[in-house]
Amino acid sequence: MTSLPLSALEASRRRFVAGLGAAASLAGLGGCAATATSPAAEPPKPQPTPVPHSAGSAVPRFAMPALACDCHHHIYDRRYPAHPSATLLPDDATVAGYRLLQQRLGLQRNVMVQPSTYGVDNRLLADALKAFGGASRGVAVVDTSVTDAQLQALHAAGVRGVRFNLSFPVGITADMMEPLGQRIAPLGWHMQINGTADKLLAAGDTLGRLACPLVVDHMGQLPQPQGLRHPAFALYAGLLDSGRAWFKLSGAYITSQKPDLSDSGMVARALIGLAPERMVWGSDWPHPTKKAGDKPDDAAMLNLLDDWAPTAAVRDRILVDNPARLYGF
Repeated sequence: MTSLPLSALEASRRRFVAGLGAAASLAGLGGCAATATSPAAEPPKPQPTPVPHSAGSAVPRFAMPALACDCHHHIYDRRYPAHPSATLLPDDATVAGYRLLQQRLGLQRNVMVQPSTYGVDNRLLADALKAFGGASRGVAVVDTSVTDAQLQALHAAGVRGVRFNLSFPVGITADMMEPLGQRIAPLGWHMQINGTADKLLAAGDTLGRLACPLVVDHMGQLPQPQGLRHPAFALYAGLLDSGRAWFKLSGAYITSQKPDLSDSGMVARALIGLAPERMVWGSDWPHPTKKAGDKPDDAAMLNLLDDWAPTAAVRDRILVDNPARLYGF
């Protein structure tokens, strides 16, 4: 799938305008419409804290809503064996280290994503989910040999999706996506896809046929300076128009060519405008593609959401309500 008809792009434009209008309406009401996932309780106050794998120690510049969620981070632990073919082998990034990040940012919920390092061995993921408790969810990596009993065990542990990393396909192959999509759909899970825009574009037809919802990592990694002019953006707009695709507003630094990440910001704003109800935010801690000494400031990464989202109501939706729907909090 390399392009969309003009009618689809026009529908996307209308959704963009409608999304901004909805955001403005919510702002006029003083915030998000009341839902079971928009609690009135006060969230914890962020604390200036040094955090492993993160620059700085400052807190975010805007107030976090109660039950705000980081929807994309990883845990690494050398006590668990890496897959023999893994090429991304970061230093340890522990549950205790991530809790310091939560304390610094004022976040209460988290979604841990199985990294390519461990292939389809989800033992560290399951153990970390147990350590985090009920305010955590997971995204596993499995292949087509996974049994129904194993899927049920992962579900009981807190897993709510499977990930296909097209950039680092350790232990999996792209032809497993459709059959696994059929397997996980009855569980209410989604399929999370990571890869460059070119890789996602090449897999576009498959992504459109999935039997389960789709979640796209890192804003679809549109290369800069091409950005929104890259043909993959038409694919992303079509997937969002289908009503079954979600995007993670994470990894802004992955393809950016600007020191202030403003080029990635244009992508984030466009995606939010198309479907604010299916956007979630993620830190990407411990930033495995960044070398030690070049890690970003996670508070600054979260501050970007304040630039991208037009109102506090939309930010709250992205941080609280959308994650609750997607991950079943």
